[in-house]
Amino acid sequence: MEKTSKLTSILETVDISTGERTVLAQFPYLIEAPNWTSDGTTLIYNCEGKLYAFDLATGISSVIDSGFAVRCNNDHVLSPGNTHVAVSHHTAEDGKSRIYTFPLTGGAPVLITPMGPSYLHGWSPDGSTLSYCAERDGEYDIYTIPAIGGLEKRLTDSSGLNDGPEYSPDGSHIWFNSVRSGLMQVWRMNADGSEQTQMTFEESNNWFPHISPDGQWAAYISYRKGDVDPGDHPANKEVEIRLIPSAGGESRTLVQLFGGQGTINVNSWSPDSQRLAFVSYRLEA
Repeated sequence: MEKTSKLTSILETVDISTGERTVLAQFPYLIEAPNWTSDGTTLIYNCEGKLYAFDLATGISSVIDSGFAVRCNNDHVLSPGNTHVAVSHHTAEDGKSRIYTFPLTGGAPVLITPMGPSYLHGWSPDGSTLSYCAERDGEYDIYTIPAIGGLEKRLTDSSGLNDGPEYSPDGSHIWFNSVRSGLMQVWRMNADGSEQTQMTFEESNNWFPHISPDGQWAAYISYRKGDVDPGDHPANKEVEIRLIPSAGGESRTLVQLFGGQGTINVNSWSPDSQRLAFVSYRLEA
C-alpha cells in the first residue's frame, strides 16, 4: 500500500521592508489563497471547495455561506467595497469552472460566465468588470466581462497560456502572466488589451502578479527553471515570492518557501501595502 504524506498548511504574513515572517495559524489540511479584506481585519481563504473568513484578532475561522457553490477553487476575489465576493466554482453538470458572485456575508450565488472553463482573477476598482482566464476553442486567453454578466471580451490572442489577469489599483492596467516568450513571465497591458508589455525577463517561471494597493509593487510567485513546465504551477515545490517595481526594473526575492499552487493565487496584499499574506506547506511522512 502506498504511504501518504501528512500535509500542514501554514498561514503566514511577511513584511516587505524587513522580510520578517509571522505565522498566524497552522492547519492539518489544505487551505489556499488568502486575501485581505480592505479593513485589515480578516483573511479570506478557500478549503475543500468553500470559503472561510479568518479573524486576525482572534485567530478563528468561520465558513462563508456560498449556497450551492461548494466546489470553489482558489480563484476568489473581493469586490472593491468588500460587499461581494466572486468565485470560480466547478459546476455539477460538467465539472467546468464558471464564475459566480454572492454577498461576502453569505447568500445565493449569481452566475456571471455561462461558458466554461472560466477562471476568475480580477475585479476592476470601479466595480464594473471582472477579468479572468478562459479556455475557448482550445486556447487559454484573458477575457473581461461586466460584473453583472453580459458579453465577454477577449483581450489576448497569442498562442500558449495567458493567465492570472488582475487590475492595477487605478484601473488603467491589467497585469497577467504569459508563456509567449518561452518561459512563463509577468506582463502588463492597458485595461482595453492594448500595449501588451513584458515586465519580467527572468530564468524562471513567474505566475500570478498582484499589485500593491499603493500601486508601487507587483508581487508574484516564481518557480525554478526546469522544475516545472512553463505552463504549469503545481503545489509542493521550492518557490519564491518576488517583488518588482510596478514601473518595471529589477526584482528581488522576498520569501523562499515550500509551496506553489495555493500560496498566493489571489491578491494577498495588506491594505497598507506593507505586508503580504501567503500559505506555505509542510509534508511529513
